[in-house]
Amino acid sequence: MIPRAALLTAVLLGAAAPPPGGASCSGCHGGTGMPLLAGRPAADTVAALDGFRAGTRPATVMSRIAKGFTPTESQAIAAWWAGVAP
Repeated sequence: MIPRAALLTAVLLGAAAPPPGGASCSGCHGGTGMPLLAGRPAADTVAALDGFRAGTRPATVMSRIAKGFTPTESQAIAAWWAGVAP
């Protein structure tokens, strides 16, 4: 679920709908103590997902989640979140 403020901002700014898998990130990264993704540079998010997927970045669940996305999907998700205002 996308946080209401982020969704409203995306709609008002005419942002495209999130790519597959992109909206589900807000379940944990929508202000619940986890790092926010909205407005974060896409390169940072891609690097984090790559690290989780490779097992070089410590994680509990993210390593399993990241393995579900191809590098292209990760880039699309990261780019979308980078364009959403925090």
